[in-house]
Amino acid sequence: MAQGNVGINSEYGDWGWSADAGERARLLQSPSVDTVPKADGEEGDPRSTSTLGAVFIVVNACLGAGLLNFPAAFSTAGGVAAGVALQIAMLVFIISGLVILAYCSQASNERTYQEAVWAVCGRLSGVLCEVAIAVYTFGTCIAFLIIIGDQQDKIIAALLKEPEGPSSGGHWYTDRKFTISLTAVIFILPLSIPREIGFQKYASSLSVLGTWYVTAIVIIKYIWPDKEMVPREIPTRPASWMAVFNAMPTICFGFQCHVSSVPVFNSMRRPRVKTWGGVVTAAMVIALFVYLGTGICGFLTFGVSVDPDVLLSYPSDDVPVAIARAFIILSVLTSYPILHFCGRAVLEGLWLRYKGEALEEDVVRERRRRLLQTATWFLLTLLLALFIPDIGKVISVIGGLAACFIFVFPGLCLIQAKLSEIEEVKPTSWWLLVSYGVLMVTLGAFIFGQTTANAIFVDLMA
Repeated sequence: MAQGNVGINSEYGDWGWSADAGERARLLQSPSVDTVPKADGEEGDPRSTSTLGAVFIVVNACLGAGLLNFPAAFSTAGGVAAGVALQIAMLVFIISGLVILAYCSQASNERTYQEAVWAVCGRLSGVLCEVAIAVYTFGTCIAFLIIIGDQQDKIIAALLKEPEGPSSGGHWYTDRKFTISLTAVIFILPLSIPREIGFQKYASSLSVLGTWYVTAIVIIKYIWPDKEMVPREIPTRPASWMAVFNAMPTICFGFQCHVSSVPVFNSMRRPRVKTWGGVVTAAMVIALFVYLGTGICGFLTFGVSVDPDVLLSYPSDDVPVAIARAFIILSVLTSYPILHFCGRAVLEGLWLRYKGEALEEDVVRERRRRLLQTATWFLLTLLLALFIPDIGKVISVIGGLAACFIFVFPGLCLIQAKLSEIEEVKPTSWWLLVSYGVLMVTLGAFIFGQTTANAIFVDLMA
């Protein structure tokens, strides 16, 4: 079989090779994966990813700035017991969704999430998936800018020994809107313009280091708390079932690594579904312990008074926490261009498909479009971040969308894959898998609808 990627413009049942498909597929790979398409019999390619390496990459893709919101999620869910039970229950669907995606990728011979959905489920689901990826990455970029502003406020307050907040009466150059804008223009915008990015591995390593350091600090501060950190009320049960569901967006946002999982699977030396099942199970268990450590200890330290961004609950002059804030800022500064890169690639693919053009036929206009897309994306995310100062409100919106990547699209893929099997007599396992796919789609649609409606009518309209 010739090396290459299945064309992104091809229809289900007509999988032709496309010159521009490989470029777009490569753009949407996990930031820390250098995938080289393997021909038949090249399982031992030294450039491919080992099983242990795949575990690390999936953990890397899963862990991120979303962990800052987990203590608040425990508060929303109604305590430690409810938060732990909810995460463990959702982990079953999260792992099974990752396995389903690998199965469908192998069956359709596609190498990215959106192309697998396109091939297995058809045009409508494929387009909806690509639009969802673009919206999700756009919302995540907004959350990243808000995180930068949150951490900078604390660091500046500590350095200048000034009171915090928009009404603190500080200098104009310490104003939150100015500091976010300046940081974004100097660091983020230049990194977002190039057609390719070569710092993915370094950014990913930095993100992992920062995440583990934040978790360690939260746990240490719970075991040896400062005198001024006295928790308020600590609930032990949910206020209502709806409160439990309202905690789901944070969990979905934190564990969402499904979009980058398909390229990781295809980058393995031996991309087998059974091996992949062990990889994602080990990776999700590691991520679970990190999120539980941060969520439980952060929640028990501050109780219901915990901020949506847990680092904001700590004093500004706490040096170890200040280092954690610096790590998070550096991580977010390098993660924003990667997320923008993925969103821009999806928009470019949608545009080229609409115009019926190949990438190589439109190089000059591609450069202009890229500059226009980058400037528009950057300005819109910056403006929204300046006027939506609460990261919890953003996560409540994009967390519901993350549920689609975890539940809805994998469920649709499983249903369609089983329905396409030509068997006169359907065994019991067939009916069980189809029923499970229906359950995933139903649950994902409910989480998306309920959390999105709650975010719009409660959070954003408040």
